[in-house]
Amino acid sequence: MGKVRPAYIKRIGRALMEQYPDRFSDDFEHNKRVVGQLVEGVSKRVRNRIAGYITSQIKRLKEARVRKV
Repeated sequence: MGKVRPAYIKRIGRALMEQYPDRFSDDFEHNKRVVGQLVEGVSKRVRNRIAGYITSQIKRLKEARVRKV
């Protein structure tokens, strides 16, 4: 089984993806920098968790689009 992410990580990640959909990609390092710029006052660990969640969601969306075609 995979690791479970806390609800606050998912909530922040979803909010960022809704507000700034064009700023994120499937590259974790890029997303980490973007999250660091957008969210102030979070620890490095929380920033990385949010970036990881966003990265996984972007990859899932891309894969779902490919399967539909």
